Amino acid sequence: MGPAASEESATPLVKGRRPLTIGIDVGGTNLRAGVVDAEGRVVDAVSVDTPHEAQALEDALVAAISELHGRNPVASVGLAVAGFVSREQDRVRFAPHLPWRDARVPELLEPRVGLPVFLEHDANSAAWGELYFGPASLGENVAVVAIGTGIGAALLIGGEIYRGSNGVAPELGHLPLVPGGRACPCGKRGCFERYCSGTALAATAAEMLAADPGRATILTPGGELDGAAVARAATAGDPIALAAIADFAHWLGVGLSIVADVFDPDLIVVAGGVAASAPLFLEDARRTYAGMVTGAGHRRLARIRRSELGANAALIGAAEMARRKWGLAELPVAGPAGTSARDERPDR
Repeated sequence: MGPAASEESATPLVKGRRPLTIGIDVGGTNLRAGVVDAEGRVVDAVSVDTPHEAQALEDALVAAISELHGRNPVASVGLAVAGFVSREQDRVRFAPHLPWRDARVPELLEPRVGLPVFLEHDANSAAWGELYFGPASLGENVAVVAIGTGIGAALLIGGEIYRGSNGVAPELGHLPLVPGGRACPCGKRGCFERYCSGTALAATAAEMLAADPGRATILTPGGELDGAAVARAATAGDPIALAAIADFAHWLGVGLSIVADVFDPDLIVVAGGVAASAPLFLEDARRTYAGMVTGAGHRRLARIRRSELGANAALIGAAEMARRKWGLAELPVAGPAGTSARDERPDR
């Protein structure tokens, strides 16, 4: 626990008014932190590369929080993490793209930042963001598929997150789509996210470059070839980039058809950083989905919508859940840099 807010440092709230909170999307590639207001607007932000050593990652989080807290009167922090979060939301059990293993992340951070820290899976955070500020409010049973370095997924059933027995459902990114396919950091091969993610898009383009080295292209293999570069090249009409996007769209459609077969949602929201490039692939993915879902032509298809929050969905959702978790409409707001945001903290 952090120290209690002093009368000198705290600024009382007007009753019913909600303070600013920090949301942080801790992805496998980037750590993006933002100050979010009660309307879901990001009013200040910082971004750094994600460290891949546990202490360095903790230090980077503290630095980002401290920087934003130094400029803004924030009351709490929400972490959206690409990994298995315990049902109690007090630890990260496993994260394929991050160094945490059974790590009590809120407990590590709170004494260092003097703020309450709320922990949530990144796709669940995106789902909360889309529910409160995006298109997920339009569905009764909603699947959110967040595509970035990998794939995160969340299910909203009647406006509530479905977590499963151990708090890790649904790990759609690790559904095996291609038997014996590309190796995945989770330990399996052929996972959905190895064919449909920013990382996968770059891998597909690299394979196509290697298979046809004489083909005219603006893409160059190596360290600069990432999903964003492929998307930019596709927008410019590059043939290899367009072929990689087509492959991506196919696997997205296949994966969404499986999601529909298992969960039968009425709405699917495609979120995450890759969703910014949705005009390049979403219509093709819809067609593949519509043709492959069981009972095609004899059932109502789920609406497939692009996120309205873009790459900020998880960040915004984590910030909003941190605000709601601590009942912050009734709490004093911390002054910048070093003063506490609460008088007391509810039990987990």
